[in-house]
Amino acid sequence: MIKELLISEFLQEAENTRKVLEAIPDSALGWKSSEKTWSTAKLASHVATIYAWYPEVLLSDAFELSDFKYERENHSASKNILQKFEENFSLAKEAFEKLDENKLSTPWTMTMKEKVLIPPTPKYNIIRTTLFNHLYHHRGELIVYLRATGNKVPGFYGPTADDKF
Repeated sequence: MIKELLISEFLQEAENTRKVLEAIPDSALGWKSSEKTWSTAKLASHVATIYAWYPEVLLSDAFELSDFKYERENHSASKNILQKFEENFSLAKEAFEKLDENKLSTPWTMTMKEKVLIPPTPKYNIIRTTLFNHLYHHRGELIVYLRATGNKVPGFYGPTADDKF
């Protein structure tokens, strides 16, 4: 039951992620809100890459971040970022289908070169925070980037200021 609820949210929110990535024009890819932030391209690429983490979280009990191989797309064009999202989304969906619901309370850990980044935490909590909420946070940043660059913002949970009533 819980697995089905998680998958339902995952699928709905992946569609929202797809909408925001489709809304990014190539002309906005180089824009940064400050010297400390990523460009739109790097932020969008990060959003697309989060979906590649799903198999590591859903199908294992630990994630050694230094072993994770980032497959960076050429983010000089929005279509490349969207293509990487679609590839990673497929991996994530497949991992969700294989997830054993009985393991949602199993402790899960993230390390980097043996340093503990996330101590043992129930897998369910990691799905909610490290996967879902982390993604929503960065997707929200992308929405701000779209607005700041004068581009239209897609609606996720209803119309936006760009929609005509």
